[in-house]
Amino acid sequence: MGGAALLSITLVPVLMQLFVRGRILPEARNPLNRALIWIYRPIIAGVLRARLVTIAIALLVVAATIIPLKKLGSEFMPTLNEGTLMYMPVSVPGMSVTKAAELLQTSDRIIKGFPEVASVFGKAGRAATATDPAPVEMFETVINLTPEDQWRPGVTIDSLTAEMNKALQFPGISNAWTMPIKARIDMLSTGIRTPIGVKVYGPDLAGIDRLSRAIEAALRPVPGTDSAYAERVQNGYYLEIIPDRPALARYGLTVGDVQETIATALGGEPVTTTVEGRERYTVNVRYLRGLRNDPQAIATQVLVQAAMGPAVPLGQVAKVQLTQGPPMIRTENAQLVNYIYVDMHDRDIGGYVADAQHAIAQQVPIPPGYRLEWSGQFEYLARAKAKLTIVVPVTLVIIFVLLYLNFGRLTETLIVMLSVPFALVGGVWLMAWMQFNMSVAVAVGFIALAGVAAETGVVMLIYLDHALTERRARCTNEGRAFTRENLRAAIMQGAVERVRPKMMTVTAIIAGLLPILWSHGTGSELMQRIAVPMIGGMVSSTVLTLIVIPAVYGLVKGWRLGEARQASAAPVERAAE
Repeated sequence: MGGAALLSITLVPVLMQLFVRGRILPEARNPLNRALIWIYRPIIAGVLRARLVTIAIALLVVAATIIPLKKLGSEFMPTLNEGTLMYMPVSVPGMSVTKAAELLQTSDRIIKGFPEVASVFGKAGRAATATDPAPVEMFETVINLTPEDQWRPGVTIDSLTAEMNKALQFPGISNAWTMPIKARIDMLSTGIRTPIGVKVYGPDLAGIDRLSRAIEAALRPVPGTDSAYAERVQNGYYLEIIPDRPALARYGLTVGDVQETIATALGGEPVTTTVEGRERYTVNVRYLRGLRNDPQAIATQVLVQAAMGPAVPLGQVAKVQLTQGPPMIRTENAQLVNYIYVDMHDRDIGGYVADAQHAIAQQVPIPPGYRLEWSGQFEYLARAKAKLTIVVPVTLVIIFVLLYLNFGRLTETLIVMLSVPFALVGGVWLMAWMQFNMSVAVAVGFIALAGVAAETGVVMLIYLDHALTERRARCTNEGRAFTRENLRAAIMQGAVERVRPKMMTVTAIIAGLLPILWSHGTGSELMQRIAVPMIGGMVSSTVLTLIVIPAVYGLVKGWRLGEARQASAAPVERAAE
């Protein structure tokens, strides 16, 4: 916009001088302009005869916009279709590697059965890097989809996800669906991989676990919930081997001997390296799986070699047992925390969180020392709202100041500022019709709309002021008073005779935005949210510019004309007395 404004006052005049030549036809001979005037003249004539009624109807339309505005949901950003899905289920702690691999293969086979799926790649647990702390019970499956023109008729990304979710129902498994890029960004910024998450802070892991489970149970019945899963803080299983020091002393062993045996027998120890051409592989040696797959086998089959005498079973010099404990300890801001993942559908984030907060407040008492924090996309939404409460008023103030500097009068400035609420009318109704939620993208569209609506209002007021000035000068030259009939004729001239440039301004803006509204592909969801408020708002702003502003202008100028007459009549009456 800044570049366009600069070019309009620098390059455009030069181009006009070079290319706009010859005989220029007057507007009266333009067939399109004559048609617009023929339609618009009776409308503006009726408006000027019923100015108060016109303004009252406009105010009622603005008031009626509250109805769809209250029904609009809220979200941070619309979901962008990346063309690839990510299936991220999670189960309770304690799942074995064998069972995790079996479950992963089963889910991959079911997903690949959908004709819209091109390929599936799943992973259980963490990758071979210390930056991925995922436990074995956490799965990540990347689903590459075929082009949409090859899908079954009527299938969308949302309906396909719902079908897959229905087919992938396993006992003890909580499903979550997202997209790869979005999931990585969400996990890096908030740690929550689902659209909504609850962070439970507290001083004790056991208390956090109890509170998290209660919140999970309260969230499941909330309308729109696909799944709610609280991480199990106390359900991790550990193999605990406690050396018996008196027994070790009797056999002449040390704790170091026990630790070395455990490291070798259970973990494995590299003994040599095999060379296969240019490749080298480390050879590790440890006990067979049958001798180390349960605590009893470890206690009886794993032998600790004494310095003198026979080898001793590990169970005679140490206590081998399974214990429960936290599989992972999270801390944020120097406080213990646990995550609750909530996947939802067919609901806006703001409305869902409001219902979820109400359900938790009714069913789950929060003990002293514990607190909840809503995260995920709702955290982004809260931050965006806080920033918009500053950006929007500042934008309106800037528009007001620029208008006042342009007109130099408060009355005209306030008339143009009426364009802003009237422009919102069309944007809100079109959003409600297309079932869009309020988001940052929509807010950007409304902010841009405010500036464009003010621009069209300025164009109308400039023409009205010019016509009024010409009419006043003509009356002064002819030596007659400026009457209400002259005011009405000036408004008719300024509004009707210059209807073409006003319609050109609006038509050019709408024509530039309509292709965005009909676009498809990656990123189109975001662009549509920006375009819809501007398209709908330009329609209502056009009605305001062509109908309501002339009515308000005539009312204000007529009121001032009456005051001027009273002021001029008072000295005459005093002189006559």
